[in-house]
Amino acid sequence: MRTICIIPARMASSRFPGKPLVPLLGMPMILHLWHRCRLYPEFERIVVATCDREIFGTVRAAGGEAIMTLDTHPGCVDRTDEAIAKLDLGLDERDLVLMVQGDEILVGPDMLARIAEAYRETRPPVVNLASRIYRTRDHDDPNVVKVVFGADGNAIYMSRAPIPSRARVADVPMYQQTGVIGFSAPFLHRFGQIERTPLEKLEMIDMLRVIENHLPVRIVTTDTETIGVDTKADRDRAEQVLATDPLVRKYLAVPVAAGSG
Repeated sequence: MRTICIIPARMASSRFPGKPLVPLLGMPMILHLWHRCRLYPEFERIVVATCDREIFGTVRAAGGEAIMTLDTHPGCVDRTDEAIAKLDLGLDERDLVLMVQGDEILVGPDMLARIAEAYRETRPPVVNLASRIYRTRDHDDPNVVKVVFGADGNAIYMSRAPIPSRARVADVPMYQQTGVIGFSAPFLHRFGQIERTPLEKLEMIDMLRVIENHLPVRIVTTDTETIGVDTKADRDRAEQVLATDPLVRKYLAVPVAAGSG
């Protein structure tokens, strides 16, 4: 099984323009993502897919691989599909394309390994990482995409609303759908050919295109909190977490925080 990593990123975020190049601990966010993906040893290629020359140049200057894509894609999966097509790697039905969205700043090799393992076991069309939500304000935040899944491990629904509801029971299982998603190589291409679906457009969640077409999205979970950087407040919170994250010390020299050992 070949495993390719694509990191889609663009400057024109409606909520936080220019965020891929915003510094965290002195390093642009997109380079943190690139370095963190490099910590997973099974990737054959790690490629940043972008429609912006600034991102392209930053990655290339750091020694990374980047590819230019169109600026008209409605979502990051479509950008990933174009990147794989342009790379022309000759992937087949056994191979995995693992997309790590360019703002998933706390992604780690253990998370990537869990996706690859789930794909290797059952070969579903899609495997999506879901992380635990520990704060009710995050459960209520429309910038955080929530996911509920069944006993079979497949996603039932994703929403920007707080699901499952806490209206009757306060202590409900709360999971965030992340932008860390594995695709079988053939299905990634098929995804790009499926028409956008009503709920996908309504919620602005591209994985609903899969669910609405009655195809399985396998969920793998992690108790490790993740942060998708959508606002400046997210950026500040992520920087605080990174300052004490042992993975950072594998690629960036930062001072040891007081009390961290």
